[in-house]
Amino acid sequence: MPRLIRTHLFILLQIKSIIYVCNKFKVIVENILNENGMKEEILEKDYAIPGARKILIVLTIINLFNYIDRYVLSAVIEPIKHDLGITNDADMGRLATAFMLGYFITSPIFGYLGDRISRKKLMAIGVIGWSLGTCLTGVAQIYAFMIFCRVMVGLGEASFGAIGPAVISDAFSGKKRNQAITIFSVAVPIGAALGFGLGGLIGASLGWRAAFFITGLPGFLLAFLLFAIPEPTRGQSDRGETALDKVNLKKIASLFRNKQYMLATIGYVFYTFAMGAFSFWGPAFLAREHGMEVNDATMFLGPTLVVGGLFGTLIGGYLANRWRKKNPAGYAILLSLSVFIAVPFSFISFLTTDTTLSMVCIGISLIFLFQATGPINTVLVECVPANMRASAMAICIFLIHAFGDIWSPELVGHVSDNFKSLRIGMLILPGAFIFAGLFWMWLGRVQASNSK
Repeated sequence: MPRLIRTHLFILLQIKSIIYVCNKFKVIVENILNENGMKEEILEKDYAIPGARKILIVLTIINLFNYIDRYVLSAVIEPIKHDLGITNDADMGRLATAFMLGYFITSPIFGYLGDRISRKKLMAIGVIGWSLGTCLTGVAQIYAFMIFCRVMVGLGEASFGAIGPAVISDAFSGKKRNQAITIFSVAVPIGAALGFGLGGLIGASLGWRAAFFITGLPGFLLAFLLFAIPEPTRGQSDRGETALDKVNLKKIASLFRNKQYMLATIGYVFYTFAMGAFSFWGPAFLAREHGMEVNDATMFLGPTLVVGGLFGTLIGGYLANRWRKKNPAGYAILLSLSVFIAVPFSFISFLTTDTTLSMVCIGISLIFLFQATGPINTVLVECVPANMRASAMAICIFLIHAFGDIWSPELVGHVSDNFKSLRIGMLILPGAFIFAGLFWMWLGRVQASNSK
């Protein structure tokens, strides 16, 4: 069967899969929110505050658009290079670096503020900021201004990334917290997929500039939804904790002496390093190394991210709660096992010259990799005091991006330029996943030891 026909058949299969998944998603979420979830009549008992469901829905929707705006750039790399006269991959990778520079530098600031002042206002400012930056990207005429716009997007998203999980953690308690964070995390693959898919479709039909306008504008409306939800008291769902104590620099410094927090974060650094580079270069890899049209590549990656990310995230949240009942290190075991299983599929996806095999291995590896998204965030908020959750998430965001994906897209671009092969550049990524698994395995040993 000719490669083009196989590619289109596979993309069609993925699109049908995403339709099926979306139809079943409501049922899955309802089951998760049950006692074998949380039924409507017992919401007040299981939720920390009466408006917790509304908080979860609104923040998940905003998180969805967060990742749409973050990943739309990856879908239109090639036309931007051509239109702005960019001659090498390293310069394109630097656009991702610019975003991460704005993101990780300001995360600690927003985290500190998020533990002291109104979190709804901070998140609203952030949503408006990143939406404006996305729209302005669409009017960029020179490379320098596009760099500025991506920094602006990073600045805006930093507030939501640091504060959103902390708010959800204060709205839910016990195992329900992991379930809520899992649902919140589902927006990551779906948003990334829509960024790829919408970016590719809009870019192909209306041009790459329209892709930024259309994906950026909804954020201005979403910002106002934040004022329709209640804001939980810090630590409200954690009895016995002094949530109202003010956070200071001494307390923030104590995070670096928290062994569980640091092991979880270092593993997250390597995980983010690899995922960031793949998200940026994925469409270009399929286009260059497998001869796919850019639009076909984005149309494949979009549904694959949804199917793999949705099932992976939900399965990860489910397994994490089951394993946690049997073993206090259940979350860490799941984290390490998931990335270790994904590694061989990741290697094959970049090494093989067979397009179908590469796409299948990408899909399988994403299912296992996304199993880590909910549990890792739950570990991070549970191993620190309730009044420091926003600060802890912000410091984590700073570290995973400062040492992770702020430079991984550019590094892959440099390797690609030097070896004249994007395939060789992408082979860096499975190695990073191995290191993530090793640190999370160490985390599991520490958790098991502390429980004795």
